[in-house]
Amino acid sequence: MIRYTLTCADGHHFESWFQSADAFDGLAARGLLSCAQCGGAGVKKALMAPRVTTHDHPPLEPSLIPAQVPPRALSEPANKTEEMLRAMRDHLARNSTYVGGRFAAEARAMHLQESEARMIHGEAAPDEARALIEDGIAIMPLPFIPPDKTN
Repeated sequence: MIRYTLTCADGHHFESWFQSADAFDGLAARGLLSCAQCGGAGVKKALMAPRVTTHDHPPLEPSLIPAQVPPRALSEPANKTEEMLRAMRDHLARNSTYVGGRFAAEARAMHLQESEARMIHGEAAPDEARALIEDGIAIMPLPFIPPDKTN
């Protein structure tokens, strides 16, 4: 595994792990890399300086290493976009019922007034979602994975 510091065409800096240098090159050549902050293309390696120590030269004192982005807890949002997505996910968790794979059936039942209207979220196959939209049932995809579906 290798970790690269990357930058996008808009100047955002972020890090990502790759199986190898060849893996990064292959993904970049096929245009499969996008910015972790804005989703933009044009991702390339940023200038990096490896920290190599030898017996003759001990590592630099931490106070002599140039300051970079201050460390943050992994549970803290890295930017405004992550902060807004977290707030949206928290609001959904507090005010909506997760119905899983029954989403299309539940949404249709509420639309037909066969069940009480309430806020729900869940999963629907593309053809189910398309049928709901064609029938005038207002739905929208969520910009995140439900918490119980993440690692």
